[in-house]
Amino acid sequence: MSASPLTPLDYIAEGYWQDFLAGRSIAGGIAYETELRACTLDDSLESLQRIDTLLSQVRRDMIKSGIWDETMLLVDERYRNFMVFLAFYAGRVLAQEWQSKPHWYGQFELRKRYPELTLITDDFYQHMAVGYDNGGVKERLFFALEPIGLRLFGHIDRQFDAVQGGQVDSGLYQAVSLRLPTILSNDVHSVPELTAHKATTHQITESIVPSVDLNTHVGTSQLNAPLNKPEEVSIGAERNQANIVVTDSESLAAPSAMSDTVPELQASVVPPESESPIKPELTKVMKPTAKPTSSVKNTSTPEMFTQLLIELDEITVPQPTGDVQYLQARKVLDQFEQHIAKQNKPRRQVIFSNDHNTAKNKALLILQAAAENGNTAAMLRLAMYELLDEGLTADSDNQKKSGVEWINQAASKNDSRAQRLLSKMYYQGVGVSQDIDSGRYWLEQAADNGHAEAANLVQQWQQAEMLLTTQKQEQHSTKRYQLLIGAIIAVALLIIIII
Repeated sequence: MSASPLTPLDYIAEGYWQDFLAGRSIAGGIAYETELRACTLDDSLESLQRIDTLLSQVRRDMIKSGIWDETMLLVDERYRNFMVFLAFYAGRVLAQEWQSKPHWYGQFELRKRYPELTLITDDFYQHMAVGYDNGGVKERLFFALEPIGLRLFGHIDRQFDAVQGGQVDSGLYQAVSLRLPTILSNDVHSVPELTAHKATTHQITESIVPSVDLNTHVGTSQLNAPLNKPEEVSIGAERNQANIVVTDSESLAAPSAMSDTVPELQASVVPPESESPIKPELTKVMKPTAKPTSSVKNTSTPEMFTQLLIELDEITVPQPTGDVQYLQARKVLDQFEQHIAKQNKPRRQVIFSNDHNTAKNKALLILQAAAENGNTAAMLRLAMYELLDEGLTADSDNQKKSGVEWINQAASKNDSRAQRLLSKMYYQGVGVSQDIDSGRYWLEQAADNGHAEAANLVQQWQQAEMLLTTQKQEQHSTKRYQLLIGAIIAVALLIIIII
């Protein structure tokens, strides 16, 4: 595709950036400008992580303030400018990674240059795309507004479909990282196609993993029996810890639709009801030590792990290193999870060929490398497979940790997702001995570190405990009042007798 002259969006993008650098207000204004400047936009990939964290905070703020309305906010020019500026910036970072200049196209130019695209005129997220160099090959497009919209407004009932097909990336860091010109380390060399009887391999290039269809059973090897929570132990143990019953079940448990399948991860988030504006003061409990117990066989993927996958995608926890490795491994493993979810049968009955299991093991090795480098998301994903008895095999060169050890390590690094998962494990006795006190301890830690669902549960406990205390005080006051009335009546009777 030959180079094009500058488009109107190219001039607008440059104008936005120059105004921002000079401290001038962007025409029409821009929401969250102060917070945006605090992100230190230095054209680095790390700055995209900071932006993703800001987007998650903006989402939480909007939910707490009751203004989390996509349609209403898209009418507001300041919010539109905010999202468009972030898109321009992400395109700028991506183009610099390719050592080229970003080239922006509006829908008019896109329809002219790429007639194969099916664009919806009134879809804000398809409003524009940036073209970037692809090492001298055909120009690639990046619809940068899509991951921003998903980060701000995506949830289980509001899924985002990518213009170019497939899934929308969760956040700008992931979106740009998966479009880098080279893979930085520990490449997964190939992932076999699962649609043919005889598997073929494809070299992983820009997108790390080719598009594969996992709808056909191939091969004879079988996954090991996974771990499951005891059916009779549920999150109700958390609600009843103070010998009370909490009726707001929607804010305490995941939707039933999530119990048996892995949903579209980047379009699934905790519903607004679970967001809590209150970060309660909590009574600290002595930190427990996890005691692994024997595995429990299951017949499906435990709900706590499907919820973990959602949280890993939705809740942003800054990582010191290993993000690119984690994204590489996740790209492969997500395809296996999606295939398992489609089968509507126990995990242990889903059959993969030796080639497919080899590809999965390579992804797990990359995941382990990221975990060993301190990436808590990799620790949690690796822990899930260990607890499902689907992890790597230990040998003389690979003395692996248990799933519980990985989760404890991530929790000790104040990863709220790990702390929430650990609380569920203690409450339900999954992977560890059931311990209500330890469950509450880790739930409080997760709440302290900003986990919305955990904070909501703790808040409800505190309110319920306060009601119990008030009730006891009222009962005590009633008894005292009854005794006082009785004494008065007795004295009155004595007076009457004496008189």
